Amino acid sequence: MIVDRAIYVDGKRAELSGAAEDTYAACRRRGGMAWIGLYEPDEAEFSSVAEEFGLHPLAVEDAVHAHQRPKLEKYGDTYFVVLKTARYVDETETVEFGEIHVFVGEDFVVTVRHGEASALRGVRERLEGDRELLRRGPASILYAIMDRVVDDYGPVVDGLENDIDEIESEVFGGSPHVSRRIYELSREVVEFHRATRPLAGVLERMLSDGGPPLDVELKRYMRDVHDHAIRTNEQIEGFRELISNILNVNLTLVSVEQNDEVKRISAWAAILFAPTVIAGIYGMNFDRMPELHWDFGYPFALALMLGVSGVLYALFRRRGWL
Repeated sequence: MIVDRAIYVDGKRAELSGAAEDTYAACRRRGGMAWIGLYEPDEAEFSSVAEEFGLHPLAVEDAVHAHQRPKLEKYGDTYFVVLKTARYVDETETVEFGEIHVFVGEDFVVTVRHGEASALRGVRERLEGDRELLRRGPASILYAIMDRVVDDYGPVVDGLENDIDEIESEVFGGSPHVSRRIYELSREVVEFHRATRPLAGVLERMLSDGGPPLDVELKRYMRDVHDHAIRTNEQIEGFRELISNILNVNLTLVSVEQNDEVKRISAWAAILFAPTVIAGIYGMNFDRMPELHWDFGYPFALALMLGVSGVLYALFRRRGWL
C-alpha cells in the first residue's frame, strides 16, 4: 500500500491532491521532486506506480517479491538500490530482517519497504526539516535512507555483543544449554553479516560515480555512511571469530568433563572388578583350596576383597580420578 506521497519544490513539501497516478505529472508541472513510499505492495498495486515512473520490469519484480541482497543496478536513467534492514528483538534474542528497495530517477524517488525494521517516517521528517539537504535532489533522499539503515545496525551490534558476553559467562559457569545457544547466536551473526557485507561495496560504487549523481557535500555524507558500514562489518567479523573461539572452548570443556566422567566410571569399575574376581575364584569350590578347610578362610576372603578395593580406591583418589 502507499503509505505516503509528496512533491518537494525548492526543498519544501508542496500541497498535493488528486490520485496517486497523477503524482509524477504534478511533479513535472511544478518542476519539483516526487517521493512515493510503499509498504509491501502486491503486483497490482505497484504496477500503476511502475507504469507512471517508467520502472524496469525486472526491478519491479525484485521490489515486489523482495528477498534480495544489497545491490545497486542501473536501468536507463533510473537507479535501483536494495538495502537490508535489521533490528534486534530482545524477547527472542534474534535479529529480524527486512528490505528497502529504492528507485532513484532524475526527479523522483520510489521506496518499497518490506518488514518492520527501519521505518522511513523519521527519515522523511528529518529531510523535510532540512530544506538545504532536500534541495540537493533525489540523491539526498537515498543518502538519508542509507544513513538510517546503517544507524539501525548499531542496536543490533550492541544486542549481539551483549549475548556474546552472556554466553561467555555461561560457558565457564557450566550451563548445560550453552552449546545450543552458541549455535543459535552463530546463525544470527552469520545472517547479519550476510545482510550487511555487500552494502560497503554498494557505497564504494556510489562514491566512484557508479550511482546517482552526488555533489561534493553529498559525497562527504556518503563517505560517513560508508565508514559506519565498514565499522559494522569489522565488528561482525570480530563477533564471528569470537563465537568460533567460544565454541572451541566450550567443546574443550565438555571434552574435559566427559574425560573426567570416563575416568570416574573406569575407576569404580576397577574397584568393583577386584572383589568380583576374588569371589569368582572362591565360588568355583575346588576341594584342594586350603582356605576352604581353614576356619579363617571366609574372613580372609572378605578382608582380601576389602583390602584390594581400598588400595585401588586410594590409588585412583591420589591420581584425581575420584
